[in-house]
Amino acid sequence: MSFRHVLPRAAAVFVAAALSVPLARAEAPPRVGDGVLEPVAFSALAGWREDDAAAALDAFRRTCAAPGPNPPQATNVTGDPADLAAACVAAADLPADKAKAFFEARFSAYRIVRPASGAEPERRLGFLTGYFEPELVGSLEPGPGYTAPVLARPDDLVTLAPGETTPGLDAIYKAGRRTATGLEPYPDRAAIEDGAIAARTKPVLWLRDAVDLFVLQVQGSGRARLPDGRSVRVLYDGKNGQPYTSIGKLLVAEGHLPLNGLSLERWTTWLRANPDHARRLMRKNASYVFFRVEPVEDARLGPPGAAGAPLSPGRSVAVDGTLWRYGLPFFLEGKLPGQPGRGHLVIAADTGSAIVGPARGDLYVGTGAKAGIAAGDLHDRMGFVVLLPKPGATPAIAEPRP
Repeated sequence: MSFRHVLPRAAAVFVAAALSVPLARAEAPPRVGDGVLEPVAFSALAGWREDDAAAALDAFRRTCAAPGPNPPQATNVTGDPADLAAACVAAADLPADKAKAFFEARFSAYRIVRPASGAEPERRLGFLTGYFEPELVGSLEPGPGYTAPVLARPDDLVTLAPGETTPGLDAIYKAGRRTATGLEPYPDRAAIEDGAIAARTKPVLWLRDAVDLFVLQVQGSGRARLPDGRSVRVLYDGKNGQPYTSIGKLLVAEGHLPLNGLSLERWTTWLRANPDHARRLMRKNASYVFFRVEPVEDARLGPPGAAGAPLSPGRSVAVDGTLWRYGLPFFLEGKLPGQPGRGHLVIAADTGSAIVGPARGDLYVGTGAKAGIAAGDLHDRMGFVVLLPKPGATPAIAEPRP
């Protein structure tokens, strides 16, 4: 489908969001969370000229064409929706060799700086991790080798919008259970595994064991190869709203594994070798994720992120969705493992419960075992530069610089 037909509809989504935004706008918000936005010239960004802006433009257009987050983001997140919609329209039929000039013409760059506070010095670096789409083996029916049920979204689960609270439900919970008297906390992982919601849901897929299911829930989505050779995508469809606890931190805290070299392969191998400990430790993570199954439409792309767009390996990043509007470009100032050059233009297309703060990101790196290793290796201090869309009329796009 041509972007020229899709993008105007996406632009309408951004414009609709703008209706609830006050008309008076500053040139740029001075603060986002605990960060100050410091203007910076594109020419001053190390690696800007060498980076492949065309790949970032493809990811930007996919996010523009997406249906948008459900539930919608709060109206006070940074990134004017009308200006972002105008940039989406301008990007529709742009040739690849104009990509860098497009970002320079349509956006202004701001380095995210956390000022000194008390005993804490000024910080110009944030933190970047990586995530991936696991590729597992599964079956649409239970049987030998397929014993772990992947549950569908229960019919009594109510998901709260970001920042939303409801009477009688503690703010720690991000979802609840509908009852005759209102919402109550949804059952935690242990209760769900013991059958507390058996009447409210059903399996949509079966995986080989509880460890594979846990990996799928930690990553939030995945692919499963069926016995007949087909692959299906297993997509996030809500969670129980209970607090998330990192199993890696638990393994380190109890002395089972060292922090140094703690990879996905290492902790999953340990869990399978210690099934009694594994069940106890996994149950300490009260959070539980539900899924739906769909065909794999484009094997090159990842699952839809929170923005509703398929994730682009190396170009889609999860950000704090309570601070930043999906679709904003970010320039990462630093060296990424396995990537040439220094500096990388990415697009905000997803979020995560552990992604908190203005200079915190989680880069989507791809599908499968190799991507899993790359994601595990990515945990680095990184400079974050946000590109905010310029207000007003569409500026001319200059010829790309040599």
